[in-house]
Amino acid sequence: MSAESQPPPSNAAARSALYALFAEAFGYPRGELLEAIRTGELARRLQEWIEKLTPPLRGSINWQALADAGGTEEALPAEYTRLFDPGVSAPPCPLYGGMHIEPQMATMEEVLRFYHHFGLTPTGRNRDTPDHLTAELEFLHVLAYGEADLTARDEDPSSYRLGRRDFIARHPGRWVPLLRAKLERQQPMAFYSELAQLLERCLNADLAELEARCGSAAREPRRSIPS
Repeated sequence: MSAESQPPPSNAAARSALYALFAEAFGYPRGELLEAIRTGELARRLQEWIEKLTPPLRGSINWQALADAGGTEEALPAEYTRLFDPGVSAPPCPLYGGMHIEPQMATMEEVLRFYHHFGLTPTGRNRDTPDHLTAELEFLHVLAYGEADLTARDEDPSSYRLGRRDFIARHPGRWVPLLRAKLERQQPMAFYSELAQLLERCLNADLAELEARCGSAAREPRRSIPS
């Protein structure tokens, strides 16, 4: 799944671009990504697409924090490793949905069913499992792109719209708040604290808009894994 294509203008297009940027931002901060954070380019791009939403996300956003890569070249990569990198043991803030809601195998299997239903296969980048946050965000990018594209061609986008509603409700919309809460207990660098809060707000706003248009999503109760 690619997060590089640019969809035609619409509210779904803004969502699509946002999810692509979030997927990029939650990658390991090196090379072009680290430079985009340090120069404020990533924050500028996030702000640009957020302002295109109708309505835009409410509440203050600390754009300065989203351009804070720390005082040294190694600060943000070291923080990413401390918070998220599985390494030889479980990290305090895993980026895998199945490590926040269980059973983990059932979570991964359901995520894959969503991908396969839309004819998609995870890229396997960095050997991540399908429930990794970046894979889920790229999937939301593709669904919103599909909705925007069909809308622009005056075709029915409901399958993509409903798929996005159900996927948010059953997966990242459920576990990203748990990730954000665990992250705050680790007293992270400002960049990751603000990024996680902004993602949670974006998911909540998107789901609320989708449910207002399409009805409530079905939610299967599963046990959250305690921190």
